[in-house]
Amino acid sequence: MLEAKLTVAHEAGLQARPAALFVQVANKFASRIWITKETKKVNAKSILGVMSLGVQQGDEVTIIIDGDDEERAMHAMKKLILSNFSDIPQNDISN
Repeated sequence: MLEAKLTVAHEAGLQARPAALFVQVANKFASRIWITKETKKVNAKSILGVMSLGVQQGDEVTIIIDGDDEERAMHAMKKLILSNFSDIPQNDISN
């Protein structure tokens, strides 16, 4: 199991397009992926769950990943958040 704390810098937080992209990337992996904000933990593969966190710009979130491809998944999720959800080619995200 891997865990990483990250700060969301995107001006929209994890709403709308950033949330959709976040869930899309999470769904590329077989591992179980969760995202937490404060005390609330949700399935990172669920758009409704992710949006229910109400993550705003500057909020700290924790990504928790457990599974056979957890290292690749963590790399992709961190890359997405740290790039400020920029348009990353799909083959770069999944590597």
